[in-house]
Amino acid sequence: MAICTALAGATWVAPLHAQASVKTSPDSLAARLERAEEALALLKQQVADEAQVAVQTRSRLTLEVNGRVLMNAFSNSRRVNNVDVPIFVRPDTANGLPQGGAGMAIRQTTLGLMVTAPDVLGGSFTGDLDVDFFGGQQPSSGGRAFPLIRLRIARATIRWKNAELMLGQDSPLMSPLNPLSLAAVGTPGFTGAGNLWLWLPQARLGVETSGDIRFGIQGAILAPTSGDAAGPFDTDNDIAERAKRPYVEGRAHVRWGADEMAGDIGLSAHGGWFATPNSTNQRESMAVGADARIPLATWLDLRGEWYSGDGMRGLGGGAIGQLFDSRAAPIHSTGIWGQVNLKPTTRVTLGGGFGVDDPDDKNLATGARLKNEVKEAHLHLRPAGPLVFGFEYRRMQTTYSSGKLVNDHLNVAVGFVF
Repeated sequence: MAICTALAGATWVAPLHAQASVKTSPDSLAARLERAEEALALLKQQVADEAQVAVQTRSRLTLEVNGRVLMNAFSNSRRVNNVDVPIFVRPDTANGLPQGGAGMAIRQTTLGLMVTAPDVLGGSFTGDLDVDFFGGQQPSSGGRAFPLIRLRIARATIRWKNAELMLGQDSPLMSPLNPLSLAAVGTPGFTGAGNLWLWLPQARLGVETSGDIRFGIQGAILAPTSGDAAGPFDTDNDIAERAKRPYVEGRAHVRWGADEMAGDIGLSAHGGWFATPNSTNQRESMAVGADARIPLATWLDLRGEWYSGDGMRGLGGGAIGQLFDSRAAPIHSTGIWGQVNLKPTTRVTLGGGFGVDDPDDKNLATGARLKNEVKEAHLHLRPAGPLVFGFEYRRMQTTYSSGKLVNDHLNVAVGFVF
C-alpha cells in the first residue's frame, strides 16, 4: 500500500517537470502541489503505522506469528487404530455394535512462531516453533474435545552461503518430505504406509555447492527411540536409549530451482541400536532411503519417498508400527509412497497418491500386520481471504494372516490460516 501511494503521488508531481517550459495556470499548479503534499503526508503516516505494528522480541529479533485453525469432520466404514487420522485397519470387535462411525474434531489446529536475524556468526539465523493439539486427550467425558498441546518442530538454524547448521527437533534426514493433506496433519499422510516422519531432537550439519544445480551432503545425530509408548508423566529409558548410542543419519542430495519450481532428490542412510540383556550384542536398526520432489511445472508437483530397513518403528510408523518379530529381532520392512498435486489456480489444489508398507512376513508373531496399503484423493480450496476447505477420500487395506480388512475414510476440513 505504501508503494502504491508513493507512485500515486509521483503521478501528480511528474507533470510539473514535463510542463515547466509551457504556460501553466497558477491555480492548477497550486492544486497539484497541494495534492502532492497530501500524498506524501499519507505515505509518511502509513510508514509510521507499519513501524508500530511490527513485532519484535525482547532480544530485538523480528517475530512472525502464523497458524491454521482446522476443524475436521470424518467417517470410517470399519474399525481403525485412530478415528480422525487412521493409519491402519483393526480387526472387528465382538460387541455387536457397528464397526465404523463418524465424528468431528478440531485438534489438528496448528500454531507457529518464527524469529529471524540477518547476521549471526556470519550467517542468517532463523528460529521456528510449531505446535498442534494432537497430543492426545485428558481422560474425561469431553474426549477429543479436550485435546492436549504437542510440540512438533522447534529449530534454531544458521545458514551461510554454502553451509547450514540446525539444532532442535525436526523430521529425520531419512524422510524429509510429507504429502499434502488437510485430513492428515497431526500424523502425516501415509504413516504406516511408507512414510517415516517422526519429529526427533537432533543436531544437523550440511554443506552445498553454488549454482543453478546444487549438490550437497548432510549428517545428523538424533535422539534414539524405539517408538514405545510413554507414561502420562514420568518416563523411563526405552530400549533404544538403553543402548547409549544416538541414531546417526546421512543424506546426499541435488537441488535446483526456487519457490514453486524448487526440486530436490536425495539418497539417505540410517543407523540405530537397541539394547539387549547382553550389552555386547546390541540389535541394530539399519536402513537406506530415497526421496524426491520434482516440479514438472508451476501447476504440477510430484513427490514421494522409499525406504528399506530394520526396526523402523522408531522413525514413525515403519513396519506398520511393529518393532520385533517372534525371535525378538528387528522387523525388516520396505515402504514407498508417492503423490501428484495439480494447481490449476492459486486457490485450487487437487491430486492423489498411494502408499504401502510391507514387513517381511517371516517370523512375524500371530496376529501381526503383514501389509498396509493406502490410496487417497484430495481437493483443497482457498475461496477467499484466509478461508480454507479440504475434501479427502482415503481407502485403507491392512492384511492379517486371517485376511484383508478394508476401511473407507472420508474427511472434510474447514478452517482459516493466519
